[in-house]
Amino acid sequence: MSNAHPAPRKEMRFLGRKLSPLTQRRLHNFKANKRGFVSLWVFLFLFVGTLCAEFIANDRPILVRFDGEFYAPIFERLPETTFGGEFPTETDYTDPVVQDLINAKGWMVWPIVRYNHQTVAWDLPAAAPTPPDAKHWLGTDDQARDVVARLIYGFRISVLFGFCVTIVSAVIGITAGAFQGYYGGLLDLLAQRFIEIWSSMPQLYILIILASFVEPNFWWLLGVLLLFMWIGFVGVVRAEFLRARNLDFTRASRALGVSDIVIMFRHVLPNAMVATMTFLPFTLAGSVTILTALDFLGIGLPPGSASLGELLAQGKANLQAPWLGLTGFFTIGIMLTLMIFIGEAVRDAFDPRKLFAGEPEAAETAAETISDKPAAGTTPAE
Repeated sequence: MSNAHPAPRKEMRFLGRKLSPLTQRRLHNFKANKRGFVSLWVFLFLFVGTLCAEFIANDRPILVRFDGEFYAPIFERLPETTFGGEFPTETDYTDPVVQDLINAKGWMVWPIVRYNHQTVAWDLPAAAPTPPDAKHWLGTDDQARDVVARLIYGFRISVLFGFCVTIVSAVIGITAGAFQGYYGGLLDLLAQRFIEIWSSMPQLYILIILASFVEPNFWWLLGVLLLFMWIGFVGVVRAEFLRARNLDFTRASRALGVSDIVIMFRHVLPNAMVATMTFLPFTLAGSVTILTALDFLGIGLPPGSASLGELLAQGKANLQAPWLGLTGFFTIGIMLTLMIFIGEAVRDAFDPRKLFAGEPEAAETAAETISDKPAAGTTPAE
């Protein structure tokens, strides 16, 4: 075995600040997982694209020039009289009469898809659902709505819902686990008994019962799921705090008069974040799956909302229109696959066995740092 030291890596910076050697190694290991690294960029491309869904799929023009004036119908609701029409109601830009009025004295810039997730296509050549064609690339559903538009908006709301559930659950779960593990004793005992009882509640039955007298919506579903999703983070964080609360750096911090909050969230928490970070992508995938399942069962988002689960339900109800079920299946499959690959790359990035593979001295130093210190470059006296 060669004893030659590896060539030094290029210095990495983020927002003008130099990244620590440990962080640089983690980023290097993340990039080394090609499948996860590519999946991250593909997922970001899709997600950022759907954030601009109104500019990609909409039944309103992005920009209108009429009689020397510019208008942005995406951001404002304009009456038909603005363009020489007869009615003071909101302009229907899909109306051929309105289009002729605008084109006579100006022009319009349309999105790529001229439908949003609720637009009904009245000019279909046959009864809905219709198969893919030049105007509707993935066909229409059983209510004559464009599948591409509903797919874009449904992807966005699914991922945003997953992010909200994951982030808030992580904050609650990490905080609860930190207090339980650090203080232990009666607080930990009572909290664990509460978690055991609370986690045994039938989550699906609760959702069904509540949906029977309350119309579900995005925030209602988010609140209900947050009542249970935070429990998964508690055990990981609690175990790390139980281990670290009696280590030397924690005792030294107490002796120096450092407050418990500073010790918990500045010195001990960075150790617990290694396991927590590897847990996040899988929690995100689980949250998206839960919303999809609820929409498929009909107890999710309100009727008419763009939803991947509702698209699957339409595919089940319209077996003569296979493009509905196949579109929903492949979209959900691709999205969850990307999330799982990203989660595997994050796990590799934080895995101590891979973090210093092939460098025994660095691995020994890192093991001491991880077990006896809060984070690289900090001391309890800070």
